[in-house]
Amino acid sequence: MVRLVIALDRDTEERLIEGLLERGHDILARLGAFDDIAAAIERTAPDVLLIDAEMLDAELLGSCDGDRVRVVALTGDEEQRRKLARLGLREHAAKTAALDAIDDLLTGAVLESGDADAPQRGSVTAVWGPAGAPGRSTVAIGLALELASAGGRVALVDADTWGASIAPMLGMLDESPGFAAACRLAGQGALTTEELERVSQRYPVSQGSLSVLTGLTRTSRWPELTEERVRLTLEVCRTWAEHIIVDTGFSLESDEEISSDLFAPRRNAATLTCLRGAERVIAVGRADPIGLGRLLRQHPDLLDVVEGVPVRVVINRVRSGPIGVGAAAQITRTLERFGGIEKPLLIAHDERAADAAALEGRSLREVAPRSPAAVAIRRLAREIMPDAAMPPCRRAVESVVRGADCDGSRGDRSCQATPRRHHKLDQCRRSVN
Repeated sequence: MVRLVIALDRDTEERLIEGLLERGHDILARLGAFDDIAAAIERTAPDVLLIDAEMLDAELLGSCDGDRVRVVALTGDEEQRRKLARLGLREHAAKTAALDAIDDLLTGAVLESGDADAPQRGSVTAVWGPAGAPGRSTVAIGLALELASAGGRVALVDADTWGASIAPMLGMLDESPGFAAACRLAGQGALTTEELERVSQRYPVSQGSLSVLTGLTRTSRWPELTEERVRLTLEVCRTWAEHIIVDTGFSLESDEEISSDLFAPRRNAATLTCLRGAERVIAVGRADPIGLGRLLRQHPDLLDVVEGVPVRVVINRVRSGPIGVGAAAQITRTLERFGGIEKPLLIAHDERAADAAALEGRSLREVAPRSPAAVAIRRLAREIMPDAAMPPCRRAVESVVRGADCDGSRGDRSCQATPRRHHKLDQCRRSVN
C-alpha cells in the first residue's frame, strides 16, 4: 500500500481512481490545478505525489524532495516529457499508460534511506559490425525506435567516424552534427542535459521520446571525437536518457603502432570508447559467406576490445540465396563451430520493407511493423527491456522464412523445392580456417 496525493486532470483521475483504491492504496488528497499542492503535501505527508506534468514545476519538485516525497508524473505530449527531462524527473509515464504500469511506478521504486539522491544512470548499447555494410545503422535505428515506442527515454548516437548514416536514414537534416557538437561542449566542460536537448534532434514516436545526436557530415572531422570527449559525452547522456543506442564504426584498430605521438588523435577512438563503455554490445554480421567470414575473423578482436562486456551476435539479411538449403540452421552451426557463438539472433532479409524505409526516410517499424525483420529487432529490444509493453512477436512472423525459426533451430523448408549445394558456406568455413 502507498500513501498517495493525486493532482491530475479530471478525466485521468476518473480513469485511475477506482483501480488505485482496489489495489489498496491510501489516497490522502485529490487536488486540481488551482489547489496549493505544496501545502497539501506538508499537511498529509504522503509517500508519493502522482501529478499531471502540466502542474509540476521546479519549486514544487524541490519542496517534495525536501519532504522526501517521491514524485511520479503523467505526461500528455512530447513537450511535457521534455519539461520533465529539464527538471531531471525520471519517474513518469504517459497519461494513457495502463494502470498496471502506473501502479508499478508507484510501488516498484521505493527508495531506501540514503538512496534518494543517488543519480539514475542510463545504459549504453553499442551496435558494431565489420566492414561491408552488415546493417549496423538499420539495427541501431530499429532498436532505438522499439525502446522509445515502449515508453522509454532513448538517445540514438551516431559515432561512426567512417560513414555516418543515421540522419539521412531517418530523413533528418545533418548540416550540424549533434554528436560532434556535444563532444566539443564536453571538451570545454560545458555539456549538460540542457545542451544535449539543444544540439539533438527529436524523432517523433508514439509514447516515449527519441533524441538523435547525428554523426559527422564530413569524415575529415574525425579528430573532433577524441577518446576523452566521447567518454564525457556518454557520461552526460546516461543522466539524460534511459537507453543510449550508439551506432559505431567498423574498425577496431587502435593506431598506436602507426602513430609517432602517443597523444595524437585516433581515428577509431569514438568506436573503441563506446564499445568499452557500453553495458552491452550488439555485433551485426551479414548473412552471406563474405559477411560471415568477416564477422568470424573480427569477433575475437571485438572480445579483446570490450573486455568482458556481453556481446550479442545478430545476423542480418538472412535468406536462402547466398547460403543454400536450410540457411538459418547452416548459419547457426557455422558460427558455433568456428566462432563459439551460440544462438545468434537472425534477422530475415525483407527487401521490400527496406526499400520502403529508404524511400520514405523512416524506420522498418514504421513502414512495415509486421515485417519479419522488424519483428526480429523487436525481439532484440525485448531482451534489453524485457518488461516493455511491446506487441507480441507472432511465431509465424518471426520466422526468417517459412519453416525457419529466428534462432535457427529449424531449416528453411521453403528452399527445399530448389535445393542447392552448400559450397558457398563451405568456402566461408575454409577461409576462416
